[in-house]
Amino acid sequence: MSNPGQSLQQMRTAAPLVHNITNFVAMNPMANVLLAIGASPAMVHAREEVSDFAGLAQALTVNIGTADDAWGAAMIDAAEVMNDAGRPWVLDPVGVGATPFRQQLSRRLIALRPTVIRGNASEILALAGRPSAARGVDGGDGVDAAMDAAQGLARETGGVVAASGAVDYVTDGADGYCVANGHPLMARVTAMGCSLNGVIAAFCVDQPPLEATVAALASYGLAGETAATTAQGPGSFQPAFLDALHDQTPDALDAGARISAT
Repeated sequence: MSNPGQSLQQMRTAAPLVHNITNFVAMNPMANVLLAIGASPAMVHAREEVSDFAGLAQALTVNIGTADDAWGAAMIDAAEVMNDAGRPWVLDPVGVGATPFRQQLSRRLIALRPTVIRGNASEILALAGRPSAARGVDGGDGVDAAMDAAQGLARETGGVVAASGAVDYVTDGADGYCVANGHPLMARVTAMGCSLNGVIAAFCVDQPPLEATVAALASYGLAGETAATTAQGPGSFQPAFLDALHDQTPDALDAGARISAT
């Protein structure tokens, strides 16, 4: 991975419409993140129209953070549309280990073979049926502990799995990369991980999923580093982060990305 900037440029040229079935907390910040980086967001979750809308989108994200039975059914409907059309979709199994409902819904979604699964290390462990130190929707495990689980999930789904943390780990079950970009302030702002799902989905449009996911993580983390240079705390970090995403150039991403093969 020597030129993530090319992936950024290709995504911006495509300016993909990303359909997001996400949680209530994430809708507004996620939409702003996607607009800032150069994609087009839509937040549509009603089952009555979700399949029709998914047919219009270039990519989909599914986030179970505030799901219920109706939303769960809508997620499955939308994912099936994406699969039929050969378009990418990203699953975020938020707090999957917290309740049986989340576990059951996540297993149904995994059976549809998402293009990318992205979660914190505890969510990846729980999704793989392994013990984790999760506390509700908060992770308590290091990324190193989830690498084997990520590889197994990737092989099971035939897709890409990304475990987010201080250093992210991304694998397709055979090859793997670590992405060291990011800043601690990112963990102090809600919906940062949820918003990342949309960026990954946008990068995956007409690009190889493994390389696109790695590039998206590097871009997102580098924007966090840039924003932190001027932010006074979480409140000022948010607008600075949007500006950093918007202003990031492909050359700056190539120069600042810290990606290593594992």
